Amino acid sequence: MRAMVLGASGTLDEVERPDPEPGPGEVRIAVRACGVCRTDLHLIDGELPPGGLPRIPGHEIVGVIDRLGAEVLGLSLGQRVGVGWLGHSCQHCPYCLSGHENLCDHPGFTGYTRDGGFATHAVAEARYVYPLDGIDLDDAAAAPLLCAGLIGWRSLVMAGPHRKLGIYGFGAAGHIILQVARWQGAEVFVFTRPDDLAAQEFALSLGATWAGPSDAPGPEPLDAAILYAPVGALVPAALRAVRKGGRVVCAGIHMSDIPSFPYEWLWGERQLVSVANLTRADALDFLHAAALAGVHPAVTTYPLTQANQAVADLRAGRVRGAAVLVP
Repeated sequence: MRAMVLGASGTLDEVERPDPEPGPGEVRIAVRACGVCRTDLHLIDGELPPGGLPRIPGHEIVGVIDRLGAEVLGLSLGQRVGVGWLGHSCQHCPYCLSGHENLCDHPGFTGYTRDGGFATHAVAEARYVYPLDGIDLDDAAAAPLLCAGLIGWRSLVMAGPHRKLGIYGFGAAGHIILQVARWQGAEVFVFTRPDDLAAQEFALSLGATWAGPSDAPGPEPLDAAILYAPVGALVPAALRAVRKGGRVVCAGIHMSDIPSFPYEWLWGERQLVSVANLTRADALDFLHAAALAGVHPAVTTYPLTQANQAVADLRAGRVRGAAVLVP
């Protein structure tokens, strides 16, 4: 198989490897598309603790099962499936036993602690492989659903009941969750980098009530706000934007330091929470909702061999929606 492999140099190198073989409880997937997530960028830029190098990144995988390992039930050869960030849980720690596998003490992560989808083939644990039978999108458009969509969905649920939702950062997750929130009946207020007028126009085209710069207050108090931008300075800004009793959800795996702020900005029973990974139930719930809502991610596609260019474009903010590699 061909793969783009991250080594100690911090760049992705094209490598030929033997096709991987699935072990018991695993399947092999012929990759048709793999999204480039901001978490991949954090990994490549050394902003996450090492997960083991060399590594094939990529955890927004769409493909077709072409080999079944022993003891795999409920999946079949030729089935179109997706794979996301959480790739393994121990099933016996207190978190797993209480239904919080996203907080597992001994997890495995696709494209981080185990090889991912920046390749023509990938092996995944069958428990974390999701059928895409109900998703009426081409493979590239479906790929961002597997992380930007899934983490976005968990953050949306954690935001609690709301009529007015703020979204800070309008990349892959933001533009997917705007579509879901509008389908649910919420008004959505989008905050972008001050000079990113194109993102603001894009948000308005998808049904946002308002879109403007993140360094200015929104037009009215919010019930909840979700931060997809990994910028700690936006936390105090979001707290000031929500009403009393409102909630701010930090949805990234990595964020720059949060600056100090007056307690009065948190007071009034405002809440600040974070999202960590996701559960299989989150995935199934979101994929069902995405199909009903008619979510259609905007994507820019790149050949697999142009993975470094896709990463550079994502880093520079040149991607509208999501970047996707196609083998």
